[in-house]
Amino acid sequence: MRILFVGGTAFVGRYIAQAAVDRGHDVTLFHRGRTGTDLFPQATHRFGDRDADLSALADGAFDATIDVCAYFPRQVRSLAAALDGRGGRHVLVSSVSAYKVPLPWGYDESAPLADCADPEAEFVTLENYGGLEAECERAASEIYGPQALIIRPAYVIGPHDHSYRFTWWVDRIARGGTVLAPGRPEDPIQLIDARDQGTWAIGLVERSVAGAFHAVSPAPPFGLGEMLEAIAAEVAPAGTRLVWVDTDFLLAEGVDGEALPLWNAGDPNEANANSADPAAALATGLAPRPLRETVADIRSAQRPPGGPPDGVGISAEREAQLLARWAAKTGG
Repeated sequence: MRILFVGGTAFVGRYIAQAAVDRGHDVTLFHRGRTGTDLFPQATHRFGDRDADLSALADGAFDATIDVCAYFPRQVRSLAAALDGRGGRHVLVSSVSAYKVPLPWGYDESAPLADCADPEAEFVTLENYGGLEAECERAASEIYGPQALIIRPAYVIGPHDHSYRFTWWVDRIARGGTVLAPGRPEDPIQLIDARDQGTWAIGLVERSVAGAFHAVSPAPPFGLGEMLEAIAAEVAPAGTRLVWVDTDFLLAEGVDGEALPLWNAGDPNEANANSADPAAALATGLAPRPLRETVADIRSAQRPPGGPPDGVGISAEREAQLLARWAAKTGG
């Protein structure tokens, strides 16, 4: 198959593109040339900024187009106009954030999508991200009809994850000692290894599967405590101890879900966001690997240049301060 990737050189797209290359497809990557220029020498690289210049897509026809970086509905529409019917089947990588909140426990793909207050917004924020993703989905469905394939992951993890959210926990627990665990062990969390998502997504394209699917694992219930224990079982030195610290205390101390990544920071709208039903995806071949395997691979992988993005994670000094204040408050 001739597969066009819009993006495809950073984290999520990289592993979908890798799966396509590994299975012998004719891959074309349209990207800005800022990352991954040394990846996939067997692929065709076309350069451009989707927000400014799509002229590199003026020729050629494809059996499928996989869009991994649409954050605004205008990007979906401009891509369709540039390809002018030459893109083949359309795949949009969206997010479970596209749903209207609050969500019921164990929701499936029929849950209503979020409203978008400003579809023409110029910037993505924490407040408008979900609505914009939903509007991207609506645009794709309007343009491509029921043959569109929409993939909705929760947290995507694995080597080369530039968000560093899950990676931060792997590295923190690997240092050992007393680890501050935020909230409650039962707070829901869902993850997907980018490599498993990539292999599955290309399989869907090969079989011309359409519709919307959750790329999440495992099926609920699965809590933050189980996630941290799985990490600890793989990388923690002897004597490592998790100390669970109350959400209200952390919020009062000015700690948020970036400082302690993957924690919902007590947001009631996020309470069930990580309880999506993966049954439809599993039925189409999604095969998540054991979490400990992903942890081991992340631990041994080269870290993204520059370390964690600003604001992701807390320093050892700040963690120790919070733990001491919590112990004083609780008598622990």
